[in-house]
Amino acid sequence: MELHVLGQELNFLELEPEFSTLERSQIVIVPAPYEYRTSFGRGTCRGPEAILRASAHVEMYDEEFEQELCTTAGVATLQPVALDGLYDEAAIAAVEAVVEALLQRGKFVVTLGGEHTIALAPIRAHWRRYPQMSLLQLDAHADLRQEYQGAPYSHACVMARVAEFLPPERIVQVGIRALAREEAERIRQWGIRTFFAERLRRGLYGERWYDQVVQTLSSQVYVTLDVDVFDPAIMPATGTPEPGGLWYHEVLELFRTLIRSGRRVVGIDIVEFSPIPGLHHAEMLVARLVYKLLNICFAAEERLASVQ
Repeated sequence: MELHVLGQELNFLELEPEFSTLERSQIVIVPAPYEYRTSFGRGTCRGPEAILRASAHVEMYDEEFEQELCTTAGVATLQPVALDGLYDEAAIAAVEAVVEALLQRGKFVVTLGGEHTIALAPIRAHWRRYPQMSLLQLDAHADLRQEYQGAPYSHACVMARVAEFLPPERIVQVGIRALAREEAERIRQWGIRTFFAERLRRGLYGERWYDQVVQTLSSQVYVTLDVDVFDPAIMPATGTPEPGGLWYHEVLELFRTLIRSGRRVVGIDIVEFSPIPGLHHAEMLVARLVYKLLNICFAAEERLASVQ
């Protein structure tokens, strides 16, 4: 498959060609601007472009790890996957083929959605490469409906579709605070590990709830992050915001705990960002989040432990 990267003016972090060619880079950003079945606020198709645009203002040096990951590992940004006229399984298959080609080249892939449905593509591609992986879902919603508004490929059904190939007991959900009765029943029946936001806040998972989450994961972990996992006070730019969400530092600490435990993050997608014109802090949060998570995932366990 022929893959083309964006130039410096449009790529992640506005990186010079020296650090952003496909051959040179260990990390590849895949924009997947899919939007078809959003059910409330719209605009997820504009999310990837807004994140890339904001990333030009993210500092490349990470003070925690005293490094410029983008210049040592390299970060290539692909041209957005062409999804015009493609819906449901056809759109998923198009993105999946791109991710599959990158994994065959040994790349670490970050997929930027788009509505959550499109996460099926990188999850499926990574599962074929890492068949023992766990799935860590950071989200306000369980997304376990069999169908929503008559559509089995709604964003509200993405985890139900994942559970058709990934054993559901390997799905670990964090931050959930909105779900239907059928989803609650499915969580119990399928053995899904769900860490509800309200119980987390009440301390029912212990003072170090991060440890409880990580203990449920296998050695290889794929992460799907819906930005509505964050409290709308810091992330209002999403289609279905829910009060009572996580804070930025909590998500980072969960990732640090995961890496300290010796587990490996094999891939990430970030979805459901719907930019609001003039509200720059939201797109900066996501752009900064992408780069910070990469810094944590690529940090040696020993080095991460030394900066606790």
